[in-house]
Amino acid sequence: MYRPRMNNHRTLKEYLLDHLADHPEQRELVMIMSNMATIGETISTQTNKAGLAGILGSLGQTNIQGETIQRLDVFANELCKKYLRATEHFAAMASEEESTVVDMGNDGARAKYVIAFDPLDGSSNIDVNVSIGTIFSVHKRLFNIDRLDERQFLQKGRDQVLAGYILYGSSTVLVFSFGDGVHEFTLDHGIGEYFLSNERVMIPPVAEYYSVNEGNTVYFERKDADFIAYLRDEKKLSARYIGSLVADFHRNMIKGGVYLYPAVDKGGKGIYTGKIRLNYELKPMAFLLEQAGGLATDGEMNILDMEPTSLHERRAAILGSRDIVEEYMAR
Repeated sequence: MYRPRMNNHRTLKEYLLDHLADHPEQRELVMIMSNMATIGETISTQTNKAGLAGILGSLGQTNIQGETIQRLDVFANELCKKYLRATEHFAAMASEEESTVVDMGNDGARAKYVIAFDPLDGSSNIDVNVSIGTIFSVHKRLFNIDRLDERQFLQKGRDQVLAGYILYGSSTVLVFSFGDGVHEFTLDHGIGEYFLSNERVMIPPVAEYYSVNEGNTVYFERKDADFIAYLRDEKKLSARYIGSLVADFHRNMIKGGVYLYPAVDKGGKGIYTGKIRLNYELKPMAFLLEQAGGLATDGEMNILDMEPTSLHERRAAILGSRDIVEEYMAR
C-alpha cells in the first residue's frame, strides 16, 4: 500500500549517497552506516512489542561486566552479530556482552574494519518503558597484527572513523558522525525510512542541566561531590537524570548540559574506579561530542586521547557542554 512521505526532509539513503559522492573512498563506511540503520529499525520494532513477544525480564545470569543479562540484551547482541557479519567489512567485533573478541569469519581484503558496540544500553529500564539505545564505534583494522588480537580495539578514540548511537524512545533517533560533523535522523516507522531531523548538531556551549546519580554522592571523592553541589547550589543548573546513558547524553547534547559519572569507591577501601566502558560507550560518545563542539574527560585527560589497556576497561566520565567540562578540569 502506498504511504505518502510525511515531510520534505532528506532521507538517510539520500544523505549517504550524497556523502559517498563527496567521499568515494568511504564506500564501505557508508554501507556500514546503512547496515547500522537497519539494525536500529529492527531493534526498535522488537523493543516496542517486547512485552508481547515474551522477551522482557532477565535470564538470571550475569555478563562479563557482572551485570544481570536481560533477554533483550541477548536478542540485540545476536541481531547485531548476524547483520554485521553479513557485511563482510569487519574482521572482528567486540561487544559489551561478550568476554572476548568475536570472530566475524571475514579475513579477506574487504574486511578493513573492526567494530565495538553496546547492543542495548540501559536495557534494565525496558520493563518500565524508559528510553534505551545502541552505541557503536568503528576503527580501521590493524593489518600488522592478528585480526582477533585484542589490540585491534585498543586504539585511541581519536582514530575512530565512524561512531554513533540509536536512541529508542518516543521516537527512534539515529545520531552518527564520519568525522565531519554530527547528524541526526528520525525513523518513520510507517514507511521504514529515516529522515534528516537535525543536520550539523551542535551542543550549546553553556550548560543548563546536569545529569548524575546523586545517590552515589557518598561514594564519590570529596572534590567530585563538592563539584556537583557547586553545579546545583551556585551555578543553579537544573538536574535531569534518566539512568540510561544514551538518553541522558542525547538530552544534554541537544539542550546543553553535562553528564557526570565520577569514579566511585563502593568497597569503602579508598580505591576509586570508573564505571563507564571506554570502548563501548565513552570513545564513541566522546567522538560525537567533540564533533558537536563539546568535551569529554575522565577528570585527568581527554577521552579521545586515551589508549585502552583492555577490552572492557572502565573510566570515570564527564561529558557535555564545554563550559562545565573545562571548569571541572581546571579545578
